[in-house]
Formats: sequence, C-alpha cells, structure tokens
Amino acid sequence: MNHGAMLNAYPDSLGGNLSGIVSVLQKPEMKDVFRSFYILPSVFNTDLDRGFSVISYDLNRRLTRAEDLEHLADLGLDLKLDFILNHLSVLSPQFQDILEKGDASEYRDFFIDWNRFWEGRGEMTQAGYIQPEADAMKDMFFRKPGLPILMVRFPDGREVPYWNTFYQEVRYDAPDAQDLMHALGLQYCQAEVLAGRIAAACQAGEKPGNIDTTDILDEEAGRALTAYMESRRKYLGQMDVNINSPKVWEYYDSVLAQLARYGAAIVRLDAFGYASKIPGRRNFMNEPETWDILERVRQMAVRHGLSLLPEIHASYADGSYAVVAGKGYVTYDFFLPGLVIDAIENRDAVLLAHWAQELRDRKIRTVNMLGCHDGIPLLDLQGLLPEERIQGLIDLIVSRGGMIKNLHGQKNVYYQVNATYYSALGADDRKMLMARALQLFMPGKPQVWYLDLFAGQNDTAAVARSGAGGHKEINRTNLTAEEIEERLTWPVVRAQLDMLRMRNTSPAFGFDADLTVSTPESGRLCLCWQQKGACAMLDADLNACTFTMEADVPDGKFRYVQA
Repeated sequence: MNHGAMLNAYPDSLGGNLSGIVSVLQKPEMKDVFRSFYILPSVFNTDLDRGFSVISYDLNRRLTRAEDLEHLADLGLDLKLDFILNHLSVLSPQFQDILEKGDASEYRDFFIDWNRFWEGRGEMTQAGYIQPEADAMKDMFFRKPGLPILMVRFPDGREVPYWNTFYQEVRYDAPDAQDLMHALGLQYCQAEVLAGRIAAACQAGEKPGNIDTTDILDEEAGRALTAYMESRRKYLGQMDVNINSPKVWEYYDSVLAQLARYGAAIVRLDAFGYASKIPGRRNFMNEPETWDILERVRQMAVRHGLSLLPEIHASYADGSYAVVAGKGYVTYDFFLPGLVIDAIENRDAVLLAHWAQELRDRKIRTVNMLGCHDGIPLLDLQGLLPEERIQGLIDLIVSRGGMIKNLHGQKNVYYQVNATYYSALGADDRKMLMARALQLFMPGKPQVWYLDLFAGQNDTAAVARSGAGGHKEINRTNLTAEEIEERLTWPVVRAQLDMLRMRNTSPAFGFDADLTVSTPESGRLCLCWQQKGACAMLDADLNACTFTMEADVPDGKFRYVQA
C-alpha cells in the first residue's frame, strides 16, 4: 500500500458520474494531488444504503464505464474498493434463487436460516420463527429493535426466517381489477371495488390477511386473495451470509478476483466483525473465529495482489485497533477526526501528540481521515478523551447544525455526529486548513472526503428530502461540474490542493520514515518527518490557529504559512 493521499467519493459525487470525476482529476489543479481513489460501493450493482447493499459486484452501468477505471489507472491512481463481507442484497442472484426454488435451491444455506441456526436453543413461535432462550442471547447486540430476521415465503407457501442484521423492507404490489378477475374469477364490478380497497391497504402498510373483504368475498375467496397477495410479496434488504457454507467462500474468492480486475490495490472489508455468529456467543467480533475468517480472506486477497483494510468501530479503551494492527493489517484511524476537532477547539495539542507518538512507537499503520461518507465517530474516543470532553464535542457540532446518530436510543452503545467536517469546524477556513495540515502530518495514509476538500457545508435540505433515516445525506452533497469549477478558485480549496500535492511528492513521508513529535507548550504541536535526507516540518500554534509548513519536494522547497 502506498502512503500517498487518497480521494474518497461516490462515483456520482463530482460531475454526476465516474466520467465526471475523471474529468475533474485530469484538471491541471489536480496534478499530483492524489495517488489513490476510494470509490464507494454504489460503483457496483446495488440497491440500498447508497451502495452498501450489493446485488452483484458488476459495475453500475448508470454511473460507471470500464473505460473510466482505465482512465484512473492512466492517471496513476490505484483504487480502494469495498467488499461487504457480512451480507448481500435480497435482490442478489443467490437469494432470488432461494425465493424461486426454496429447498431445491443450491443456495439454500448460502444465507443464515434463523430456525436452523437456533435449533434446540429456543421455542418455536406461532409466527414461525424460534424465539431463542434468553441465556443464549444475553451477549448479542442487534442493530435495530426486535429480532434480526426477515420472513420470506418459499414456493410451497412456507414462511422461513432468515438472519437480517441491517435494513429490510417488505412490500405488496396492489393488483388492479383485471388481475383480480383472472386470479379469483371475479366480475369486473367486484374486482374494481376490491382493487381500490387493496390499494388503500397497501398504501397504509397493512398485511394482506388484515384487509377486510367480507362484504365482497366469502371465506374461501378471502383465503385465496391472501395467498395470491402473498405470492406477489417483494422484499428489499441486506441478508447475512452463512460463513459456514462452502459456496460463500467460493463467492468471496470470485469477488476478490473481480475487484483486482478493476484495478483495486486496497479492499475495505465492511461489516466483517458481524460475519461470525455462534449460538450462545456474541454476534459481533467473536474471538478467535473473527480473526480466523479474516486470515482466510487475507490469504485469498494475497493471491489476487490485494491489501485488506478491515473496518471496525470500537472505543479506544476496547483496544480493537491495536489487535487488528498486531495481526499485521493496516487499520483505520477513527480517532483522528474527533481528536483534531478537540485539539483545535480546546487549543490543546497534548492528546493529539500522544496519539501520534503511540502510532509510531507501536508501529501501527493506518489510513487516517477527517470526514467520510458516514458521520464523525465519537464512540471511538472513549478511553482516549474524558467523557465530558466527548460530550462537549457532540454539543458543539450539533450547535453548528450536526445531527446525532443514536442506535435505536442506545446512545451509550454507539453514536456519531453527522455533519460535514467544514461545518463541524464552524465553516471557518482557517480551522479547516489547520485540520488538513494536522491530518497530513499525522502518521498514516491520508484519506480525503471530497466534500471536505471543496469546503462543503451541512446539507439540511438533503436530509429533509430523504425522510426518516436520511441524516447521513447532510454530508453527501453531489457537486456539479460548474460548482467544482467555481470552488477550485476558493482559497480554502486551493490551499488544501497545494498541501496535498506537497504530501504526495515530498520524499520525507512514508510508513517507515522517521517522525519527531514535540509539544513545546500545550497549545503548540511540532511534527517533523525525515527520510533519505529529505525533511518535512509542521509547526502548528493552536492558540492562534496559525501554522508553518515546510518540506523538501522534487523541484525545491515547499512553504506554506497561515499567519
């Protein structure tokens, strides 16, 4: 993995599609600014969660062409692409095969049959799923209220529960009068009235069996209507795969091969911690099983020339970041976004300096960031920052328009603040440039969210348009070609580009380069990188929000001063 800066965007974030992003990256202003590009998974054939519900890893034809990937390679950019290890879309060929063939499907056990999983460890309910014993579930944590199951209808009419950790939706398409005439042998006048009633019920979210049709249909016809409606049931959702199925491992290998063909150098493993599920144990980060799974995936990745980047959110006190690093993986630095805001707003560099020193002393290699497609992580800071200081950050960012994410009310379990990083810093150009300078001189490969680079502010209108659960859209505004052209003239954007170009071209930086960290006083941080006779230095005064940056670059000396 190279240590150069990495752009992070959706394929439609800049200019409407991946071709638009290629055009942006071909501009003279972008020369030597990035060495890698993390394209979020809507680059694939997906349905929900803006890409994180994968139907297949074929390219999204609406947003991407194979030539776009070739052009990115011509620009000298390697790719970071997502592999969602834990789940696949209901619309995937594998799950659709189950819905079509039931027990005869070759993919019958590709996903987790809830009842088979819990057999002997609970009681069967009237609804057709096992309610596990309380003792067997006491260590489990679910991402949504209720049991994580989706009841699906097999061709023989049976209801079978499948494990569904994340999103699900069940929808019934309302038949029209002619459909009902053919299905139930009704006269048109009957069918027309019935179609209207069914349409209203479907709009209200009622299940077919709850629709009152007694004034139109007799009991037998009513049952026939329910069966007919259920046969038309449609689903959306992200279904957990069964890690014990040999077909899942064949699928994993084929996906990694496909990503390598696209030009990937780094594969981000999304939700890998949920892959191991064992009755009576946790459903997240089981040990040693999680690490065994990860090692098996790593061996596959090596054969395809890929580096893995496991993604896990956990508190500093939990120590998972060190475990991942200790097993030889590059890890995400989810601590840096909050630490940088804390340092700038409290004018205190001490904790940031300690974190930089820990990374170097423990030889932890990271991909670091400020903003990203998700929120600003704050759970991660527990054990690194005092609780009241974390709460102070939350309150500050919310006062600037950010939105808190609580996991079905359990704020103490998981929370982050959704906001653009620029807005989190009060839409202050000087603070944004200070934050970028600190990121570029901290250990790790810098990942740059496109909206941070272009000084994007909170998009509350997008949140309102997205309805319930749309809080993440606050930091996902797509920029048009015209908007990009204008913002390339903004001083806060041009200065970031200059600093990123320095970071990419100075030979002083590297995963194994020498770093000296010092805090002459609590509000001042000095970071100095040296390698092969080259030097890069940052002297940041957080009290005055000023800094001086100097570095050896191929054509001489780079110097930037924020006075």
